[in-house]
Amino acid sequence: MTDDDRALLDFAAHRWNYAGNQADAVRTEFGISVTRFWQRVNNLLDEPEALAHAPVLVNRLRRVRARRR
Repeated sequence: MTDDDRALLDFAAHRWNYAGNQADAVRTEFGISVTRFWQRVNNLLDEPEALAHAPVLVNRLRRVRARRR
């Protein structure tokens, strides 16, 4: 897992009150759209290194993903 991957996970752990704030912050921090950001985070959820780096976040997002399927 790269430093960028870890940064994505750390950023995903933040709670946002408004979606617009998150979208602006994602563009500023990573230079990508919020959709692409969540696609990359979703791909990381299946990585054992991601689980080791942020187990609470990864397990919470896995549960959210499972409920949506």
